[in-house]
Order: sequence, then C-alpha cells, then structure tokens
Amino acid sequence: GCFVFKPSSKKRRWSEKTAHDFRSASSDSEDTELRFVTCQSLWNQIKSETEQIQEDLNKQLLDNLMSFLSRSHSNFQEKTAEWTCRMKFREIPTAALVLGVNVTDHDLTFRGLSDVLQDNITPYVALLEAKDCSGIKNLMQKLMGQLMNCDIDVDSLEDEDCVQVSPNRIRCSMPSLISWYDSATKKTDSGTPSKKRNSSSRHWQSPPVVVIFKDIESFTTKVLQDFIVISSQHIHELPLVLIFGIATSPMIIHRLLPHSVSSLLCIELFQSLSCKEHLSTIIDKLLLTSQFPFKLGEKVLQVLINIFLYHDFSVKNFIKGFQLCIVEHFYSQPLSVLCCHLVDIKKRVYSLSHDQCENIRRLLSFRRYVEKQESGKQIELLTNDSALKGETEKLLEDLHVYHENYISILRCLHVFTSSLPKYPLGKQIRELHCACLENRVWETEEYESSLQLARMLNKTDLVTMLQQCVGILVSSSGKEFDKTVEKLKEFLTQFQKLEEASQERDVSVSSQKELQKKTDLYHLQKTLLELKESRKSKKLTKFEMLRFEVVDYIDSLVRKYLVPADDRTLHEIVYFNTAAVLRGHLNAAPRTALHTALNNPYWYLKNQALKCDGGGISNKAPDICIVYKLHLECGRLINLVDWLEAFSTVVMAAEEPVADAASSDQVDDIIHARFIRAVSELELLGFIKPSKQKTDHVARLTWGGC
Repeated sequence: GCFVFKPSSKKRRWSEKTAHDFRSASSDSEDTELRFVTCQSLWNQIKSETEQIQEDLNKQLLDNLMSFLSRSHSNFQEKTAEWTCRMKFREIPTAALVLGVNVTDHDLTFRGLSDVLQDNITPYVALLEAKDCSGIKNLMQKLMGQLMNCDIDVDSLEDEDCVQVSPNRIRCSMPSLISWYDSATKKTDSGTPSKKRNSSSRHWQSPPVVVIFKDIESFTTKVLQDFIVISSQHIHELPLVLIFGIATSPMIIHRLLPHSVSSLLCIELFQSLSCKEHLSTIIDKLLLTSQFPFKLGEKVLQVLINIFLYHDFSVKNFIKGFQLCIVEHFYSQPLSVLCCHLVDIKKRVYSLSHDQCENIRRLLSFRRYVEKQESGKQIELLTNDSALKGETEKLLEDLHVYHENYISILRCLHVFTSSLPKYPLGKQIRELHCACLENRVWETEEYESSLQLARMLNKTDLVTMLQQCVGILVSSSGKEFDKTVEKLKEFLTQFQKLEEASQERDVSVSSQKELQKKTDLYHLQKTLLELKESRKSKKLTKFEMLRFEVVDYIDSLVRKYLVPADDRTLHEIVYFNTAAVLRGHLNAAPRTALHTALNNPYWYLKNQALKCDGGGISNKAPDICIVYKLHLECGRLINLVDWLEAFSTVVMAAEEPVADAASSDQVDDIIHARFIRAVSELELLGFIKPSKQKTDHVARLTWGGC
C-alpha cells in the first residue's frame, strides 16, 4: 500500500484553526462560540479516552518487551554463562516486533515504547528511520546525535563541567560511541549533582543502548549488514539491544540479511494486537457507550469502516475520520448546541432563541412526531416556544435513555448471534450495530435465520448465554431492566430444575450435537427440515418448550429496544448522517480538485475580485489559472507564441497602455517571465509536455471535463 506522511511543519493548532473556521463561516449563526466550545470539549474527552484505550491495548506488548530487555541486560551485567556463550558468537539481542501493515499507527506504538524505556529502563534510546539512514555514516551520525542529546538535560546544562558535544564535530564511529557511553555511565555512577542523580535513579545500572529501526523493510541491505557486523564486534563493550519494527513478516529479516549476518542476532519475536481487534475495541469504547452524546449514523460508520478495511487498516486514520465527523456535525448543524451531556440539556434547551425553535420545528423527525399528536397539542408545539422547549427537553432525555437501553440489548443480542454457526448477523458487534442502525433488524432474513439457529442451541450454551446477558444488564446504566433481569434469572432456575433422563431429551441433545458438527449450509438446511418434520409428529419436551420461550423473550426485547435511530425524534441533533460530505473529505479526487482550483480559483480563495461570470477569464486570477483556461481552448498542439499573446492580452486588459518605449519593453519582459513560470508549473503538474514535432509548440496531455 501507499501511505502519505505529512511533514510536521509549523502550523496552527487544530483548536485555533477550527475556531477560526467556525467564526468565519458561521458568524451569522447563533451560539457559534458555544457550539465550538462544546465540540472542543467533546473531542478532548474522546481523545483522552482513545489514548487510554491504546495504552491499555499496548500494555501487554510493552510488558513483554520490558521482560526481554531485562533478561538481556541482566545477562550483560552478571556475565552469566549464557552471556559468555553469546559473546563467544558475538550475538546481539534483537526483538523482532511485528506490527502489521497499518504503518500510520506505528508511530504511536514506537513513541509509547520509547517513553516507557526512558522512564523505567534506560535514557539511551534511538529511533531510526530509513529516510535518514541512506548510508552507514548517516546512520551512525543520527544514532550518536539522538543518544548524546538524551544525555543532556536542563539540570545538567547548568553545570560548568558538563559540555554538550555536537555529533558533527566528532568522528561518528563505534569506538567513539563506546567511549562516550563509558564516560556517561561513569559520570552517573561516580559524582553527579543531586538533581542529575535523582533523574537517573529510576534507570538501571549500566543501562542498555536501545536502537529501534522503525521501518526495517525500507532500510537498504548494505546499511543493515554493516551496522550489525560492526556492532557485533563491540558487543562485549557496549550493551546494545536492537528492536526491528516489521510491517510484513519476520521472514523479511532473512531476506534482507544473509545467514552470516543474521546469525549475529539473537532474535526473539513479538506480535502486536491485530488492527481489527484494535478497531473493534475503539468502536466498543467510543460508539457503543452512553458516555458520549455524539453518535455516528449507519452510512457514515460504514464509510469509515470501509476505508479501514479496504484502504489502510489504520486505527489512527479512523479516529481522524471520527474527529472530522464531530467537527462537521457541530459546524453544519445549528442545533448541535443541544448535543451535550444529560445534566446540561435543560439549561441549554431553555436558552434557545425563537429562530432555534423554528429550526427544531423544521426537523423531519420532529414534524413526524407532531403529526401523531392531537390537534390541540400540534398547535401548541408549532406556535408556543415555551411548550416546544419543554417537549424538546423531554424528547432529548428519552433519546438518552434510548441509547442506554439500546447498547445493553445490543450486547445481549450479540452474545446469542456471535455463537451461532456461519454468523448470519456477523461475528463482530460493529456488524450487528450497523445492521440495527440501517433498518429494523427483526425484519431481515439474517435475523430470522439467527432465531431458527438459536432455537436449536443445547442447554449448556443457553445457560451460559443467559448468564452473560444477566451480567450485561446488571452492570448496565439503564433503569428499565430490573424485571428483565428477574425474568432471565427465572429462566436459569427453570433450566436447573429440568430433569435430563427422558428419552426425547436425549434425542434432542444428540441432534444439537450433530447440528454443531455439520456447519456447512447443505447439512444445516437438511437438519433444520428433519427437526421441523419431527416436531410435527411428536410433542415438544419441557426443555424445548423452555428454549422456545427464552428465544421468544429475547426476540421481544430486540423488537422493543433495538429500534433504528432514524425512527427516534430529534435524532438529527446527536447523529451525524451526511456520509456524502465525509466521503468527499476522505476519498480524495485530486483531478477534480485541481481542475476546480485552476478553472475557478474563487472556489478556494473566496476573493471577490476572482469572480467571473459566463466562463470569462479575470486578469486578477493567478497566472497559472489564466494559462490553464487559455490552454483549454487549444487543440493537441499549442503554439507558444499565440499562447503568450493571449496571456498578455488578458493580463493587460485592465491596465493603461504605456507611452514610454523603454517602460513598455520592461513590462513585456515581466509578462514574458510570468508566462514562462506559469507554463513550467503546468508542465510540472502534467498538463503539457514539450513536442518533438515542432520546437515552438507544446503538446496537450489532458482531455475531457471533470
């Protein structure tokens, strides 16, 4: 895949840029500042939660790496038999960290790993990228530069004896690195100022030097070979540990390095969490929760998931898309000021102006709600702002309760559907969530198939599922599930009381085991038909009757609580549903954007002087725009002289003629230079190329409209 890494140039922070956009484009809207503050506060909460989730997911991997470093370092310090044997073969401890193809997420993992290492183990950590290490000299310079900078801190800069040495002024070689390491560790052990000793006390004695290769596939073979061979010759003097960041497969190490070099590495393999599991956890913690009032519609969520599954597998980009949805919702929806936590709803509802009340009345879901009311209440809601505010408060509170109940029952339904063969409603809860958002899930064929399969579950599976559902509902924040929990516990009690000695029950259980073994579609349908025919000819057992009752009760909960969000009144306030806008932002169309920018610069620059009607060419437009629009009028070959004359005519259209001949020649030279630069820019963009047929012509390369 191709991944774009944008340079970290100096630019405004997200909050400053978004605030400017809110104020400039929505200056005529009420409560713009409050909407921006609400948007920023919501995103900060989601960002904090996301960082905590990612830290928890990477904890096991980081702990394993810490254990590996601990074993490698203890062998170096204690000079054990294993270390002596390793030194005999000059092996370097190496961790092969398989992170997956989601390259854009690797920075977060390496940053967390570097922070943990520097906080707990060693201050000597270097992160190397292939783009900075084209040769062994560049690699050593980058390595020593990072290590020496980490040795100097604010406290040590105050000491007269401590002088920072620039890596450019010394010879970047392994002996120089060893000499620096010996002096740095001796200085820490012998007599450093108290502040320096306190900052270093959390690190190990003679801490290892950890070198992280972030993208091992991009490093050239020669650079890696030279570095490993040189390092192995000095491993008895320098406690070096290598970490290889791998996006593809551990076999890449053996493809890059010959056996004579790879044998110098003592490699241990580490596997990070799958990016799909990572995404499922993010969706579960951010979307399937009542903690955050903002929600994604089915089409929008499907766009983000499709980009993840079919483009980059990047959780980082998924979160950026989620952030974009939040900004777009608060930017485009005037009533998003009501997308807040339950405790703030009343205050914000009763501070609405008359225009905002009219915005509520224009909502499609609210109009449907009004049509179902009595005529007297309809008039009151459409004419009385106070009555409207009271009803809005009640509807928003009902929407919050709906979310709490929806999430709990969705998890219960997922407990049943995820254990069925062939997963008719999907294995992941996000697939089930999308199905419930899209339409009434109980009207789909997949749901009917799931119910039929659930009516053939054995007793053990049913009891386990019911126990999980009880746990979900007990821990739920919803207040309507007391009777539901009692009913499920009653089912569990009845299952415990059932006797298992009857012949009919044994036949039923054996048929379920047979069903579980044969999970292909043909045998599944055959078994279903046989069971259906057998039930017509015999009386159901107590277990089968109870099983039917359990499935029917779960079905009633689904029909009651898993109503699609689009059927709820005022769902537009908290749900972002404009998938086309999101798709336009995320699925880039560079040709269309480039044509729009060159053909109509006003679209992006918003300068009134650039407005032109009827397809005319404004002389105020940038030179490249004028040249581009003129070239659209030409054929396959463009005469540069004619093109220049046309460009000069457009540029000089609004200017007075120059009487002085010398001044006129100077103006012509300036216009000529501007024309040459604009044509060169068009050639760079790929619109034209030099023609071999005629030296004073260029060939046009693009045709058709966008």
